[in-house]
Amino acid sequence: MSEQSEISEQDGTGTGTGTGDTGSTGSTGGSGGGPQPEAIRFFGTTWVGHDGGYGLRRAGVAAGSLAAAFGGAFVLRFAYEGLAVAQVGGFVNALVVVMFAICSAVAFRKTWESFTRRPAGPTGPDALRSLKAIGFIGALLAYFLRSLAEAPGEKLHREEYESARVQYEKRRSTRTGNPAARKQKRTKPRRK
Repeated sequence: MSEQSEISEQDGTGTGTGTGDTGSTGSTGGSGGGPQPEAIRFFGTTWVGHDGGYGLRRAGVAAGSLAAAFGGAFVLRFAYEGLAVAQVGGFVNALVVVMFAICSAVAFRKTWESFTRRPAGPTGPDALRSLKAIGFIGALLAYFLRSLAEAPGEKLHREEYESARVQYEKRRSTRTGNPAARKQKRTKPRRK
């Protein structure tokens, strides 16, 4: 993508048309026509054909998310020790542990659900952003476990992409030929 299109996308004008655009799966565009696959974070569109280093990317996402979860747990341990040094009391220590455990469990669940279905209603992906930030270890563990089987979100994107392709093929097959020419053939009487 060119530098100018990156700048225009960042400032919100949206005039850039780079390869990183992630339009809806039902949109037609590009040189091939028909729906284009939606890019997945860290995988791009390699999930479609499992090519372009797909296996290495999955291994990298699994290792990276697990390492980040261990690193995050290590940092949280230091924060907990800081509370112990400050002698804030057993209630505050227990409250912090329970808060991180609950937030991690909710972040794990919401992240796991986002791999299998789109959020419905007003609770979009931004609604629980702060809770997921606190429970980041749960979200990282969800990425790790999902990347052992597939690219996180691949099943959802594949279902949407396949259904969009089927719909596109149906529309394309019913619109073959020039409709104006077909009407003219019907209205003209045949001469022998």
